[in-house]
Amino acid sequence: MSKQLDKILVIDVEATCWKGKIPQGQKNEIIEIGICVLDTASGERVATDSLLVKPNSEISEFCTELTTLTQAEIEKKGISFKEACKVLKNKYLSQQYTWASYGDYDRRQFERECQEKTIGYPFGTSHINIKNLLALTQNWKREVGMATALEKLDIPLEGTHHRGVDDAWNIAKILAWLLKASPYSSL
Repeated sequence: MSKQLDKILVIDVEATCWKGKIPQGQKNEIIEIGICVLDTASGERVATDSLLVKPNSEISEFCTELTTLTQAEIEKKGISFKEACKVLKNKYLSQQYTWASYGDYDRRQFERECQEKTIGYPFGTSHINIKNLLALTQNWKREVGMATALEKLDIPLEGTHHRGVDDAWNIAKILAWLLKASPYSSL
């Protein structure tokens, strides 16, 4: 299968979380996969989606405060992690495109959950860590969070921070900025 380079899938996951120590019997599990498809030729964000995913762990009050996602909403609208991976593969052709995330957390979370749940990894081998790439290209002394990066680049944050779909949208804007800023860019 040949790699497609006309688009990049920008992914941001939200996962179950707790204030402080993870309670016994609980674990970090994906509850939202935010997707933004970035057209590499134009730098336009051409599609966006939010896949809500039912975890085995409970969604804490802290997690709801952070993400706005509730246990009831996820139970009502969520799909299984396995089904979400199928959507990535079938609808977004995730194994044919390079995918990107802000940092390595999202990649590691997918790898861990796929291994634990014996589900095929939905992505190909090409992953871009935008957090690292941005810090390197801007000669920053350290990597910074997404909201700080947007602020430093004078790009307004759109939507709700810590909602996967909105964060993917904002991260794609950072990646489009990076592609345009490249001396080799045709954007």
